[in-house]
Amino acid sequence: MEDLIISVNGFVENHPLNQVEGVAIKIFDSPIIGIANAGDPLFDQLKEETVSGPHHMTPKEWFPEAKTVISYFLPFTNEVRKSNGVGSEYPSYEWLYGRIEGERFNREVMKFIAEKVIEMGGCALIPAEDSRISSINNRSNWSERHIAYIAGIGTFGLSKSLITEKGSAGRVGSVITNLSYQTTDRTYQEIYEYCNHCGACIHRCPVSAINQEGKKHEPCDAFLSLTKEKFAPRYGCGKCQTAVPCEGRAPGKKGAEIGYL
Repeated sequence: MEDLIISVNGFVENHPLNQVEGVAIKIFDSPIIGIANAGDPLFDQLKEETVSGPHHMTPKEWFPEAKTVISYFLPFTNEVRKSNGVGSEYPSYEWLYGRIEGERFNREVMKFIAEKVIEMGGCALIPAEDSRISSINNRSNWSERHIAYIAGIGTFGLSKSLITEKGSAGRVGSVITNLSYQTTDRTYQEIYEYCNHCGACIHRCPVSAINQEGKKHEPCDAFLSLTKEKFAPRYGCGKCQTAVPCEGRAPGKKGAEIGYL
């Protein structure tokens, strides 16, 4: 998969990058890809109230002929991550472009995968692009992070971010298909296995939304709304995913070096 390069020259008023011709941001590094069996019993567990809730749909509820779920993680580059690890409580411009333009690219990746599946004679469905996609109390009926967990890509942290072997800073996507592929082995047993519970994300959160018990969505959402007012049409934060041990690695993974990048 080709790395994404997005030109930022002329996009952001009064931003220093506008003063340099041809400046660009490389948003993503190479992806991590995982494959899950559409009939994996873990999909049913996502319906539990303590996870996503009964409104969460299984692959076969989205697509009755589903056999496989293709999931992937697009890790942000060091440039994007480091830019957001310094400075004020507000997100860096590089991070904002990664959040918004990067998500546009993410949607195109999903469509690209679906097109390739169809070319191979299969059918594909993209929940994120489906009219049935919805959210109740900040819980989507198709949680990309939980899908990635089931597909063997990574586990969770205190901030509820997905932690992969390439860290927690990035975007996640998935496609459901009726074609069969070999599933990815989950090398972990626990949902927080890649988190070392160091508490760094707690101190990084600008609105104290994270503690050792987890994350409160209300103050997080309020801060995101504030960033949208300030940086519209872009918004984001990502402070809990940068300048922390899990920024670019899985510190809790067996054999992983624990420490900041």
